Amino acid sequence: MRLRTRTVAAFASLTLVTGCTATAAEPGSAVTTSPPEGLGRITELASGLDMPWGLAFLPDGSALVSGRASGLIHRVPAEGGTPALVGEVPGVARSAEGGLLGLATSPRFADDRTVYAYVSSSPTNRVVALRLAEDLASLRQDRIVLDGIGTANRHHGGRLRFGPDGNLWIATGDAFDPPVAPRRDNLNGKVLRIKPDGSIPEDNPFDTPVYSYGHRNVQGLTVGPDGTMYAAELGLNDWDEVNVIRVGEDYGWPAAEGPDGEGGTRPVFWLPPAEASPSGIAYAEGALWMAGLRGQRLWRLPVVGGERTGEPVAYLTERYGRLRTVEVAPDGALWVTTSNTDQATLGGTPSREGDDRILRIELVPTPS
Repeated sequence: MRLRTRTVAAFASLTLVTGCTATAAEPGSAVTTSPPEGLGRITELASGLDMPWGLAFLPDGSALVSGRASGLIHRVPAEGGTPALVGEVPGVARSAEGGLLGLATSPRFADDRTVYAYVSSSPTNRVVALRLAEDLASLRQDRIVLDGIGTANRHHGGRLRFGPDGNLWIATGDAFDPPVAPRRDNLNGKVLRIKPDGSIPEDNPFDTPVYSYGHRNVQGLTVGPDGTMYAAELGLNDWDEVNVIRVGEDYGWPAAEGPDGEGGTRPVFWLPPAEASPSGIAYAEGALWMAGLRGQRLWRLPVVGGERTGEPVAYLTERYGRLRTVEVAPDGALWVTTSNTDQATLGGTPSREGDDRILRIELVPTPS
């Protein structure tokens, strides 16, 4: 994986959203928007990444990024710059959508030096605990935390997130087998919740890792400041979803999609796949920020306490191509990864010089 630091090239009239443009900038400076509400300066921290998927911050402000196909983890400095190879995760099996996927840093990292990874493997997918060296220059697999997640060529899910309760939340896909999603005795098509040691929290609804079910392919998980858990889910033909995850609830797949169909809890937001196909989401400044793959845009979805408070707004439409991951950095800015190099596995080719890249996006507080 190659990375290099440079700032976003400036264009005098680059449209971000309707009616909002970027101002011209001197070479080597970051683009300052004029600005669309909630969006500020954009800086390209790194480029030349090979299929980046998961991203997790360490206490020093640097971030680990996973290479989906390579199984490698690199560390990117907080200010951007040359990455450092940390190590390779064993047992990664690459497929059309599989490989080394989500990452999550232990809330007790200063004590346990542990980062969790979602591994698409064979014969099943798994979540593993990785132990980082004191100098952050190497890693080893410490243990398998959860095994037995069904695998396939696509629909792996793969996002990891620690909740405020200290438990690890895991997003899975239906492994291209829709009938498993409503089955509570199966780990696919679910949002799972386990303790960091892999045991089952006492208040899980079914005495298993399953927390919610009836999902198609969840690739985004984030938690709001009040502890509300949100999930971004790829739909089939009509609707992608953002759901508020509540204990023991059925979210309807395959009998329901978006607001349509029978049974299941309905999403708080739904968008057509051509405009979304979501992966990562993060919560900041009173809204969810959601990466769009096919939609090639960054969505702002206003929501507080699980209730939507406004209409979706799109930024950066087709400016950087497919967007995969969104995380909130310790300084409050968003880090966003693109996802164009993985088109080779889907029959296409990268469309932009320098792909793939990590962007740092400053947020402008929304007026109350």
